[in-house]
Amino acid sequence: MVAVLALAAVASGAALMSRTPGSQPGRLVTLPDHRKLNFRCSGEGSPTVLLEAGFGASSTAWYKVAPLVAAVTRVCAYDRAGYGFSDPGPIPRDGAAIARDLDAGLTAAHIDGPFVVVGHSAGGLYARLFAARRRDQVVGLVFVDSSVEHQTQRLQALYGPNVAGLESMQRRVLECQQLTSGGHRTADDPALKDCVSPKDDAHQRQIATRPETWRAQVSELDNLFTSTSDEVDRIGPLLQDIPAVVLTAGDADGPGVPPNGPWQAFHAQLAASFHKSERKVVKSSHLMMLDRPEVVADAAVGLVKAARKP
Repeated sequence: MVAVLALAAVASGAALMSRTPGSQPGRLVTLPDHRKLNFRCSGEGSPTVLLEAGFGASSTAWYKVAPLVAAVTRVCAYDRAGYGFSDPGPIPRDGAAIARDLDAGLTAAHIDGPFVVVGHSAGGLYARLFAARRRDQVVGLVFVDSSVEHQTQRLQALYGPNVAGLESMQRRVLECQQLTSGGHRTADDPALKDCVSPKDDAHQRQIATRPETWRAQVSELDNLFTSTSDEVDRIGPLLQDIPAVVLTAGDADGPGVPPNGPWQAFHAQLAASFHKSERKVVKSSHLMMLDRPEVVADAAVGLVKAARKP
């Protein structure tokens, strides 16, 4: 059941960020409403690979994958609004708002398609919504142990109402938002011990004291399997002709996901929604981009090379 609860594996963005570099911004671009969005791009070539991180993670989550892809083509990761070096965005932070920001940010940065879009966990939903906005420019999709639309409801239909909910994650981020809302908190404040990792760099520790950081995460969780999932539903068959790779994480300490497990079934359904798709079970934890970056990079590069063929 660990794989079924995969989103919970990234309940703490700080836990992930403490393992990654990124104390300086990449390139800050200005959106039409004057907010700044941070992009980290490297490499040269086309298509451009776009990396969409999971819940609680910023662009630095891809620090192992990006160099592997950059050896072949241009690759760009970015910080969603309220993450990393990007300014907070207006509420709600549902998938439509996130995809709209990425669309506008790429335009402001003069980063043109075609694109291969890679989404980890919750980022898999956001990747689909972005692809719907840029349907004519997206030539490939990679889902890295992706969340699926209405995931909580689908799991609870199978296992009962107390399974796979987001309540504990929601309580944590809401508590961090409330603790930081009064101001006057420092990263060393004992009250923030569950919100700030002592292993984080100075910037990550500083943004963890901002209520805007936690407000963005609260809103993402509130919308993930409700409004965001509804938005994905409305895409319908629009993306079905885009080549896709679906990567499912198996437990790194065990034999992998059971062949008939619901997580594999959900990912099989996701793969089946594309006319040309490939599905792999990978020996990895949910954080596949850290455990098996070469697998993620190979999937993205494979789609890049396929798109380059005349």
